[in-house]
Formats: sequence, structure tokens, C-alpha cells
Amino acid sequence: MAYKMVIFDNDGVLVDSEPIAHGVLSGYLTELGYPTTLEESFHYFLGNAGRNVHQVIADRYQGTLPEDFTARCHERVFAAFQQELAATPEAAAVLRELGRRETPYCLASSSDHAWIGLTLDRTGLRQYLPEEIVFSAQDVDGVGKPAPDLFLHAAASRGVDPRDCLVVEDSPNGVLAARAAGMDVLGYTALMPAQRLLVAGATGLIERLPEVLDHL
Repeated sequence: MAYKMVIFDNDGVLVDSEPIAHGVLSGYLTELGYPTTLEESFHYFLGNAGRNVHQVIADRYQGTLPEDFTARCHERVFAAFQQELAATPEAAAVLRELGRRETPYCLASSSDHAWIGLTLDRTGLRQYLPEEIVFSAQDVDGVGKPAPDLFLHAAASRGVDPRDCLVVEDSPNGVLAARAAGMDVLGYTALMPAQRLLVAGATGLIERLPEVLDHL
């Protein structure tokens, strides 16, 4: 199919933020008395940590997190990003090639604009992703994935029919959101088991970002 736009998730797809963020998250939860490994953090929270962490702690431990947990966790993650964050391998090369081919693309993330901006500035990807092609759940009243709102908003803002979009996602919630929006979606398997992405509805799988180009 000749897609008219590629929509990238940010964390874990374009920026290699997930190991850092989940390392901080699992460490902070353990510090608070809720032992959580990095692997467990990926399993429970990848793609929906902000919305789901309080519920998981309540279900697994019958526990309650501090009211300022999210803000303090973000502070720790931001500090770690300043030291460690990098783009995922070949992300810049893929964006450059899409530009060379004049294939439209954009970014759509459930994170807020401040978070997205920090990651793009820190990794050097901002030059490929100006603000007008960066979309956040903030733009749709905070409704993040797995709801389709964010992807539909991104497509409408760029004047592209959802059916002509190809999404690149690394989480089941992201895949569910893309499919609910009527879009094909490549599941990026760098961190997430392929089977979980397929169960969510991924229409294809990639192990490396340049493989996206093979689907255009």
C-alpha cells in the first residue's frame, strides 16, 4: 500500500527513553516498599505508566502511592535524561530518508509536550520534528492511547485520511489506538515481545527502524 504519512510514537521508538524511565520507575517503586524489577515495569507500565501505575500498585500490593508520586518520578526521570538519553539507533537516518523521499511523517505521543520536547532536544531529533508535526495527548484533552483520538487528531491536522497512515508503535496500547483509528501499524519489537504486539493487532513487525522504509 502507498501510505501518505508515517506516524511515529516517541518513547521507545524514536528516543531510547524506556530503559531509563523504567529503571527510574522500578527503582522508585522498590524504594517506596513495592519491589519492582525492570522487566516487571516494562510488562505492567510500558505505554501507559502515568495512568496505570497507581492501579497496579493497588492491585498487586493493596498499596497507595504518595500524592506527589508522579511529579517526583518525573523529576527523577528528567534528571536521568539529562545524563543518559539518546535517540534510538538509526532514528535520525530514517527521518532524514523520509524527508529525502518527501514522505510526510509526524510524531504522536501520550506524553505531554514538555516531556516530548525535552527528549527531542536532548537527542538532537528536534531538527527533524518541528512543533507543528509533534502531537501530544494534551492536544486531545489528555485522552491518550489506547483511545484513537490522538492518532485521528494527528491525521486530521496534517490533512491525511487515517486509512492512508502507517503507525510505528512499541506498546500494545499504542497498537490498539492505531487500529481503533483505522490505521495500519508496525509493531517495533526492540523491547516488547512480538506476540503481545500481534495480539493487540499489529499488521506487521519490525526489529529495526530502517525496516519501516521497506513498508512504504
